Amino acid sequence: MKKKILIVDDKESIAKVVKFYLSDDFDFMWCPNPVEAIAWLNDGNMPDLIISDIRMPLMSGAEFLKFLKNNEFLKEIPVILLSSEDSTSERIKLLEQGASDYIVKPFNPLEIKVRVKKILG
Repeated sequence: MKKKILIVDDKESIAKVVKFYLSDDFDFMWCPNPVEAIAWLNDGNMPDLIISDIRMPLMSGAEFLKFLKNNEFLKEIPVILLSSEDSTSERIKLLEQGASDYIVKPFNPLEIKVRVKKILG
Protein backbone atom coordinates (compact mmCIF):
# COMPACT_ATOMS: atom_id res chain seq x y z
CA MET A 1 0.00 0.00 0.00
CA LYS A 2 1.35 3.42 -1.01
CA LYS A 3 1.95 6.08 1.60
CA LYS A 4 -0.30 9.14 1.36
CA ILE A 5 0.88 12.73 0.98
CA LEU A 6 -1.38 15.71 1.66
CA ILE A 7 -0.45 18.76 -0.42
CA VAL A 8 -1.75 22.10 0.86
CA ASP A 9 -1.17 24.90 -1.64
CA ASP A 10 -3.42 27.56 -3.13
CA LYS A 11 -1.82 26.88 -6.53
CA GLU A 12 -3.03 23.56 -7.89
CA SER A 13 -0.17 23.61 -10.41
CA ILE A 14 2.31 22.98 -7.56
CA ALA A 15 0.32 19.92 -6.48
CA LYS A 16 0.22 18.65 -10.07
CA VAL A 17 4.01 18.94 -10.45
CA VAL A 18 4.66 17.11 -7.19
CA LYS A 19 2.12 14.41 -8.10
CA PHE A 20 3.68 13.97 -11.55
CA TYR A 21 7.11 13.22 -10.09
CA LEU A 22 6.00 11.15 -7.10
CA SER A 23 2.78 9.37 -8.13
CA ASP A 24 4.57 6.08 -8.86
CA ASP A 25 5.49 5.80 -5.19
CA PHE A 26 2.79 7.74 -3.30
CA ASP A 27 -0.93 8.56 -3.22
CA PHE A 28 -2.01 12.17 -2.95
CA MET A 29 -4.70 14.45 -1.60
CA TRP A 30 -4.70 18.17 -2.47
CA CYS A 31 -6.35 20.97 -0.49
CA PRO A 32 -6.20 24.61 -1.67
CA ASN A 33 -5.81 26.00 1.87
CA PRO A 34 -5.16 24.90 5.46
CA VAL A 35 -8.80 25.35 6.50
CA GLU A 36 -9.90 22.66 4.02
CA ALA A 37 -6.92 20.52 5.03
CA ILE A 38 -7.94 20.71 8.69
CA ALA A 39 -11.50 19.70 7.78
CA TRP A 40 -10.11 16.73 5.79
CA LEU A 41 -7.89 15.73 8.73
CA ASN A 42 -10.79 16.13 11.18
CA ASP A 43 -12.77 13.65 9.06
CA GLY A 44 -10.30 11.01 10.23
CA ASN A 45 -7.89 11.07 7.29
CA MET A 46 -4.25 10.54 8.22
CA PRO A 47 -1.50 11.28 5.69
CA ASP A 48 2.04 10.02 6.10
CA LEU A 49 3.45 13.42 5.10
CA ILE A 50 2.17 16.96 4.53
CA ILE A 51 3.67 19.35 1.99
CA SER A 52 2.38 22.88 2.61
CA ASP A 53 2.94 26.28 1.10
CA ILE A 54 3.60 29.07 3.59
CA ARG A 55 1.85 31.99 1.88
CA MET A 56 -1.85 31.16 1.48
CA PRO A 57 -5.20 32.82 2.04
CA LEU A 58 -7.33 32.10 5.15
CA MET A 59 -4.41 30.67 7.16
CA SER A 60 -0.67 30.71 6.63
CA GLY A 61 1.45 27.61 6.42
CA ALA A 62 3.18 28.71 9.63
CA GLU A 63 -0.17 28.84 11.45
CA PHE A 64 -1.09 25.44 9.95
CA LEU A 65 2.21 24.00 11.19
CA LYS A 66 1.51 25.35 14.68
CA PHE A 67 -1.97 23.78 14.60
CA LEU A 68 -0.53 20.42 13.56
CA LYS A 69 2.26 20.37 16.12
CA ASN A 70 -0.15 21.34 18.94
CA ASN A 71 -2.58 18.54 18.07
CA GLU A 72 -1.97 15.27 19.92
CA PHE A 73 -3.17 13.14 16.98
CA LEU A 74 -1.38 15.05 14.20
CA LYS A 75 1.89 16.24 15.72
CA GLU A 76 3.94 13.26 14.51
CA ILE A 77 3.11 13.83 10.81
CA PRO A 78 6.23 15.15 9.03
CA VAL A 79 5.69 18.53 7.35
CA ILE A 80 7.66 19.97 4.43
CA LEU A 81 7.09 23.69 3.95
CA LEU A 82 7.37 25.43 0.58
CA SER A 83 8.04 29.15 0.23
CA SER A 84 8.91 31.62 -2.48
CA GLU A 85 10.91 33.52 0.14
CA ASP A 86 14.41 32.40 0.98
CA SER A 87 14.53 33.94 4.43
CA THR A 88 17.08 32.22 6.62
CA SER A 89 15.46 33.50 9.81
CA GLU A 90 12.01 32.28 8.75
CA ARG A 91 13.41 28.89 7.71
CA ILE A 92 15.21 28.45 11.06
CA LYS A 93 12.12 29.53 13.01
CA LEU A 94 9.83 27.07 11.21
CA LEU A 95 12.30 24.21 11.49
CA GLU A 96 12.54 24.92 15.24
CA GLN A 97 8.72 24.87 15.42
CA GLY A 98 8.61 21.36 14.00
CA ALA A 99 8.86 21.49 10.21
CA SER A 100 10.75 18.49 8.86
CA ASP A 101 12.08 20.42 5.87
CA TYR A 102 11.82 23.79 4.10
CA ILE A 103 12.10 24.08 0.33
CA VAL A 104 12.35 27.34 -1.61
CA LYS A 105 10.22 27.83 -4.75
CA PRO A 106 10.82 27.48 -7.58
CA PHE A 107 12.14 24.05 -6.75
CA ASN A 108 13.54 21.13 -8.68
CA PRO A 109 10.86 18.38 -8.53
CA LEU A 110 13.58 15.74 -8.33
CA GLU A 111 14.88 17.41 -5.18
CA ILE A 112 11.43 17.15 -3.56
CA LYS A 113 11.31 13.50 -4.57
CA VAL A 114 14.63 12.82 -2.82
CA ARG A 115 13.62 14.78 0.30
CA VAL A 116 10.23 13.04 0.56
CA LYS A 117 11.80 9.60 0.17
CA LYS A 118 14.39 10.46 2.79
CA ILE A 119 11.67 11.43 5.29
CA LEU A 120 9.30 8.54 4.51
CA GLY A 121 11.97 5.93 3.95
